[in-house]
Amino acid sequence: MEVQKIQSYILEKLHRELPEWLTYHNAEHTEIVIRNAIELGELEGLGTEELQLLQTAALMHDAGFLSAYKTHEEASCNLSRELLPQYGYTPSQVETICEIIMSTKVPQQPKNHLSRILCDADVYYIGTDDYNVFSNRLYRELKYRDPNLSNEEWLKKQVDFLKSHNFFTESAKEKLTARKEANLKKLSRQHHTKTKTQKDFSFADILLMIFGVATAGFALKGFLVPNHFFDGGMTGISLLIHEIYHVNLAVAIIAVNAPLIIMSSFIASKNFAIKTFICIILLGLCLYLVPYPPITKDTLLISIFGGFFLGVGIGLTMRGGCAVDGIEVLALYTLRHTSFTISEIVLGLNIIIFSIAAFKFGIETSLYSMLTYFTASKTVDYVVEGIEAYTGVTIISGNSERIKEKLVNEMGRGITIYKGERGFLPGKYEVHTDVDIIFTVISRLEMRKLKNLVYAEDPKAFVFAGTIKETAGGVLKRRPPH
Repeated sequence: MEVQKIQSYILEKLHRELPEWLTYHNAEHTEIVIRNAIELGELEGLGTEELQLLQTAALMHDAGFLSAYKTHEEASCNLSRELLPQYGYTPSQVETICEIIMSTKVPQQPKNHLSRILCDADVYYIGTDDYNVFSNRLYRELKYRDPNLSNEEWLKKQVDFLKSHNFFTESAKEKLTARKEANLKKLSRQHHTKTKTQKDFSFADILLMIFGVATAGFALKGFLVPNHFFDGGMTGISLLIHEIYHVNLAVAIIAVNAPLIIMSSFIASKNFAIKTFICIILLGLCLYLVPYPPITKDTLLISIFGGFFLGVGIGLTMRGGCAVDGIEVLALYTLRHTSFTISEIVLGLNIIIFSIAAFKFGIETSLYSMLTYFTASKTVDYVVEGIEAYTGVTIISGNSERIKEKLVNEMGRGITIYKGERGFLPGKYEVHTDVDIIFTVISRLEMRKLKNLVYAEDPKAFVFAGTIKETAGGVLKRRPPH
C-alpha cells in the first residue's frame, strides 16, 4: 500500500478542487481527521497494516465531496474503488476501507474496531477547546446550503447532537468526554437563555401593549379626532370613514384592521395575529369607553404632538410584538405580488389617503395631516429602533479566526466572510497577503463591545462601520415585531 503517494495526490486534489463554501468539509478537515485517526489508532494499539487502512479511510472519507454532498460517503467509496488499486491496495483492503468510510455516515454506526476509531476521529473536535471554531465553520457551510438555518436552530441542533453522542473507543472516551460535556453545558446555557427570551407573551410585552394602546387612544381622542385631523395607514382610513360616514371610530378601526389581522396569521405568524387582534380590540374599547379630553385647538401643536403620541403608541405596541395599524401587513402582502418595495407601497397608500382628505376637507387639513403622519412615523422609528438602529461593520484583521469565533459565540452575531487581500502599502506595494474580511450587522449599542472584542484580539485590526437603513433575515438582535 503506497499510503503516502495516495495521500499526497488526494490532499492536493482536495485543496485544488473543493469549492470555497465547504468551510468545514475541506482539505484541512481531512488532514485533521487523519492526524486524529492515527493518534487514536496508536492509543488503541493497532498494528502497522491496520493503521495504514485506517489512515487511508480517513484520507478518503470525505473525498466524495468532490462530486456530491448528501451522498458523499458513497461517492468516497466509488472514488476509493477507482483509485486505490492503482496504489497497491487489494480488493479486500479496498472494501474494508469502504466499510470504514460508510460507518461515518450520520447517525454513525460503526461495525468494527477501525470504524469506531474513524467515527471518533471524525468528530474529535467536539471534545476539544476548538469546538466553537469548527462548529462555526460547519454552521457557515450548512447555512450556505440552507440560508433559512437560523443561529437558534443551529444551537438546538448542536445541543441535541452532543446530548445523544457517545464516543465509541475507550481512548476517545478517556481523552475527550470531559471537554465534550463542558462544551455541552456551555451550549445548553446559551440555548436556555435564548429560549427564555423567545416566549410568546411575556409580562413586558403585555405592559408595552397596554401602554401603547392607551397612548394611541390619547393621541386620537385628545388631538386628532376633535380637530378633524388625519394620519396615514389603516388609522388614516379609519379616521376618513369616521369623518365621512360618521361611523364610530372604535368600530371603524376594528373593521378596517380585521381582514389584515386574518391576513397576518398567514404572512407573519399566528402569535403576531393574536397579539394584534388583542391590541385592536383594546384600542377600540379604549376609544369607546375612556373619556380623553381634547388637549388643544392649535393646528401646529395638534400635528406635532398628536403625531408624536400616536407614534409612541404604535411604537410601543410594535415593541410588544404586535401592531395597532395593519398597513405593514397589507404592504407585506402586496410586496409578494408586485415588484414594489414596502416603503413604496406604504407611500402609495398614504398618497391616496391624503388625497381623499384634501378633496373632502381641504388642502390645509391634508397638509397638517401629512405633518402628523411624518411626526408619527419618525416617532415610531425612534421608539422601535431608537439607539438600537443597525450598523454594518467590516473588520479586516490578520487574526480573523479568533475574531469570527468571538463575534458568533460571545456576541451572538451572524457574520459574512469575504475573501480579500491586505497590504499594498506605499513603498511596499508588492507585499500583500490573503485575508478573511468579516462583515456583521449590530446595533449601535453594541459598537463599543465589538470594538473592545476586536482590539483585544488584534490591536491593529482595521474596523469601519456604516448605518444600515433596512435589514431582513439573518442573525439579528431583533425584537419580535411579527
